[in-house]
Amino acid sequence: MNEDVKPNSLQAWILAARPKTLTAASIPVMIGCALAEAHGHFQATPAILCFLFAFLMQIDANFINDLYDFLKGSDREDRLGPERACAQGWITPQNMKKGILLTTALAALCGLCLLYYSGWEMIPVGIACLVFAYLYTTLAYHGWGDILVLVFFGFVPVGCTYYVMAHTWNGSVTIASLACGLVIDTLLMVNNFRDREQDAISGKRTLVVRFGAKTGLIVYFLLGLTACWLCFYFVGQGKLWASILPELYLLIHILTTVRMARIGKGKALNAILGETSRNMFFFGILLSAGLLL
Repeated sequence: MNEDVKPNSLQAWILAARPKTLTAASIPVMIGCALAEAHGHFQATPAILCFLFAFLMQIDANFINDLYDFLKGSDREDRLGPERACAQGWITPQNMKKGILLTTALAALCGLCLLYYSGWEMIPVGIACLVFAYLYTTLAYHGWGDILVLVFFGFVPVGCTYYVMAHTWNGSVTIASLACGLVIDTLLMVNNFRDREQDAISGKRTLVVRFGAKTGLIVYFLLGLTACWLCFYFVGQGKLWASILPELYLLIHILTTVRMARIGKGKALNAILGETSRNMFFFGILLSAGLLL
């Protein structure tokens, strides 16, 4: 156990929440808000509630993943990724369960507040988000992680953020949702690429485990490329900047892909994880700015 982190301290909970992953929660909501503003529907209060809901659900999923992998015995000494709270003894499993209940309750409260702006039809979506947080880790072991990311970090947060304010859906929302989900999936792909040997031992059947490291590297690159090319759709919607600006992301995405290929394996890939998080946040800013211009 890292002696610098006191068990069940505030620092321990912050580390367990994995704040670096919260960019994945903020990007879809940011794009959804930009779409709403571009179509004259933006509202500040529901936007804030959407951000809070997204952050809480991301933290909830992180807590659940931390606890599940600890109980399953997946966080072994050969772990390459960032340290986990339960495995390091920073937070006891009992307290982690309490933390999960608290974040779940707070997320549900934000969801209930959003019903005032959206309508009762959003209840099934909120329930699906909660189910996703609890089942994501289990389903990821069976190779469903990439699909779930596309849905719950693309279509659900982008589309629902827009819907809460506009009460409608259109082609721009669909394309932006898909592009967002693809970009965020690059983060999952780096994780799976780095952990491929450990995942194979643990029985986690990710795409990289099934088809190999080379396939993972190619898919990583294609995810970013496809997201950028999808943005050319906005030319037909009179949003030229929403097509041009996201292409700047492709430059750094290519550089990161090359570095990822050179490193190949080991803990050094954690640097690629950080770059990927930065890159996808850059994409979110570029697409949002393009929609607003």
